[in-house]
Amino acid sequence: MDITDALPGDETGVIALWRAAGLTRPWNDPAADFRMALAGPCSTVLLACEGADLAGSVMVGFDGHRGWVYYLACHPERRGRGIGRALMAAAEDWLKVRGCPKIQLMVRGDNLAAKGFYAAIGYEVQDVVTIGKRF
Repeated sequence: MDITDALPGDETGVIALWRAAGLTRPWNDPAADFRMALAGPCSTVLLACEGADLAGSVMVGFDGHRGWVYYLACHPERRGRGIGRALMAAAEDWLKVRGCPKIQLMVRGDNLAAKGFYAAIGYEVQDVVTIGKRF
């Protein structure tokens, strides 16, 4: 498995992966999210490929204070092979190179599988309340 930065031409395949993994929501525009991540110097999308096949992806960014992870996805037929762990390790490395002191992510409260995955790789639930407003 190779992990590389996504390129603009990867957009269609990555979005199809995000949909197959159940990560997209009607109120988010995954194409805009993908393009924005690739457009700036403080974010990217990392791809895990097995040969020519896209096996997983993760969006990572650094806001100058914290690192953030979004859209961690493994192809449903390839789960349980360490792809998610490898992508998270690559995201952590990407952030460390940029001097990021901390990584955070958000998981929906009812997503027990994701919570279990992150706990298994050393992440802890933090006593923080996320407050937001849609525009």
